Amino acid sequence: MEARISNAQVAQAQVSAASVPARSWSPPPDASDIVKGIHAMLHPRNIVLVGATDKPGNYAERIWNNLVRYGFEGGLYPVNAKRETIWGVPCYKDFASLPEKPDHVLVLVPARFAVQVIRDAAAAGARSATIVTSGFSELQDEESQKLAAELQRAVRETGLAVTGPNCLGNLSAGEKLFTNIDDRIVTMEQGAVAIAGQSGAIVMAIRQALEDRGVGVGYMVTTGNETGLETPDLMRYFAEDPSVKVIVVYLEGVRNTKAFRDACKAARAASKPVIALKLGSSEGGRAAAMAHTGALAGSIETFDAIATREGVIRVGGLDELIETTECFVHAAVPKGDRLAAVTLSGGKRGMLLDAFYAEGLNFAPLSPHVGSELAKMLGPGSIVGNPLDAGFAAVVDPSVYMKSIKLMIDDPDIDIVIVDAEFPKVPHEQRERNLRIVNEMASRAAKPVIYISAMSIGFTEFTKGLRKSLPHLAVMQGMDRAVTAIKSLLAYARLRKEVPDIVSSSKPAARAVLEKALASASGAALDEVASKKLLKAYGIPVSKEGIAQTAADAVKIAKQIGFPVVAKVVSAEILHKSDIGGVVLNLNSAAEVKKAFSDITARVKKLKGKPRLDGILIAQQVKADLELVVGASLDAEMGPVVLFGTGGIDIELMKDVALAGAPLDEAEARLLIGRTKAGIKMRGYRGKPALHETSAVKALVGLSNLIADAGDRIASIDVNPFLINAKTGVAVDALIVLNNAAAKRAAGH
Repeated sequence: MEARISNAQVAQAQVSAASVPARSWSPPPDASDIVKGIHAMLHPRNIVLVGATDKPGNYAERIWNNLVRYGFEGGLYPVNAKRETIWGVPCYKDFASLPEKPDHVLVLVPARFAVQVIRDAAAAGARSATIVTSGFSELQDEESQKLAAELQRAVRETGLAVTGPNCLGNLSAGEKLFTNIDDRIVTMEQGAVAIAGQSGAIVMAIRQALEDRGVGVGYMVTTGNETGLETPDLMRYFAEDPSVKVIVVYLEGVRNTKAFRDACKAARAASKPVIALKLGSSEGGRAAAMAHTGALAGSIETFDAIATREGVIRVGGLDELIETTECFVHAAVPKGDRLAAVTLSGGKRGMLLDAFYAEGLNFAPLSPHVGSELAKMLGPGSIVGNPLDAGFAAVVDPSVYMKSIKLMIDDPDIDIVIVDAEFPKVPHEQRERNLRIVNEMASRAAKPVIYISAMSIGFTEFTKGLRKSLPHLAVMQGMDRAVTAIKSLLAYARLRKEVPDIVSSSKPAARAVLEKALASASGAALDEVASKKLLKAYGIPVSKEGIAQTAADAVKIAKQIGFPVVAKVVSAEILHKSDIGGVVLNLNSAAEVKKAFSDITARVKKLKGKPRLDGILIAQQVKADLELVVGASLDAEMGPVVLFGTGGIDIELMKDVALAGAPLDEAEARLLIGRTKAGIKMRGYRGKPALHETSAVKALVGLSNLIADAGDRIASIDVNPFLINAKTGVAVDALIVLNNAAAKRAAGH
């Protein structure tokens, strides 16, 4: 007889593939191989544990116990060549001795044997595998790195859908599949949330916290080192599976930007929010840090620039992740941003106003009808406004409070209704009854109803049960986190369902200038003259200027341009000219130009390292109403981005900048400008005339095309300042840092 594992027993008959219940959803025939492979992994016909051992407390035994405990209905086969039986069932020597071909393989053998297990599993007909074993790329020794490369090659050549190595297993609630080492009790319900991430401990903690909140998790996948499947692959699968409503990911890094963006687009098209906890706020040692743009475009800001456009909600920590997930699971996407709140306390009303205002959110004025009805019901001690303080009238007669909530929910001029109260921790008949009434109202409302507890009070077993009886309410813990989650909900509602791909709009002539400039470059950066020539080819407005080798040349160029002019040092080895006195402004005569030429030349000769002087640039001095910075940077994870904001010498101090993925078009450039204080000033601030936004848009589009066309050959482009007035805007300084060995040496990497 074969080994049989079912929900309540370990018997002597193994279930066959034919006896597994039909799945409610399967990928269509035209689905990608990755989606089909992940489906095979999360919905397998059988599971084979290679490296089965009953040594107490080991991973294999924990996983086996979980599969038995939760009643996985497919076949379960332990494999160990040295054992006849294990855990009270037959143990098989190899894949060939199994009663049916393997489907999903759990690899629990030491790292040095894992590669062969993967190859043997594929040869025997397996479709997927999870490698729990560690000892690969997470270690730094030569042998481990070699094993990691061999494993990657085996995964690629076999085509198996593989998670791991160095992971802690998966959950597929609909299949009663829990190939995880966690021995805490799991509520095996097909929930609306799917979780994936590289850290098994963090992913497991997220699942546990959501379960404690009564939020069901349908899938949980720990991806480990991601030798095979990466988190974006799981995102793509979750986007297609109709049982999933909200996708939660923990990201330590993004290896394949295109796959990540494609997965985000798929989720957005399916109206499924992606809530991401992302590590990485440091520079990561990029050569781009040599320029202002690189210093301002840190990796987390760059992630936001790319991911937010694609509909990703990035959270700042685990608590925020849990509240935001709770909000998106239980709150419908609102039609607008008109908020209304009901409370019993003037103090709570003030807290609501302060908390929402701090996040740039305001409460809408009450409609005349609602205001009139509330005024009739509520007497002295109440504040008829938004938020509403129902006051003593509602305390004396709770039905008044319920009528107030109903008025808000029924008002078509309100998009989100917030109810402020504490969640009862112990039985309280009247409050429970009223909560269920509000839940019933919410079930019929075409808008989200959100129940906020001002403090995080924790959930008891009683509270968890009560919370599950209120599926139409979002129950939020902690005012600040609730407000952040609601802000994310509103931002998500404003996104376009489909985000179009934007491609470079550069002309062949511009790309030819780029190739020539990069081919002739030898240092860490292009000098200002070469940089501006490249900018001009890409349609970026630049100031009138010429390079002088002698004082007489400088005077001649100045007269051709017209006074006033500015003199600037030209050297690819001097990246920040103003720091060494290499810029002289407001030159209004030939004598002043001569003196500036001599002064700058003398300062350069005194510098340590003896940088090469390529000349002195004499340039038009533009009268500016505003100094801007426009730039572009190549992020190690997310690829090219552009930057816009307030420029000048205080750029790092101000940090009034916004970023967007490159390339972008005119519409995206205008949206980018509008996200900064500089953008507000440009459009006419406090009666001042509007500035020439078209030139800034042209510069942003040109820069975005340039950084995109360069691939990985340019680390950053810094145009600071870009001077703008009511009639024009021009780049008066430029630094293009290359992504080459010289730049990395100069940056100290």
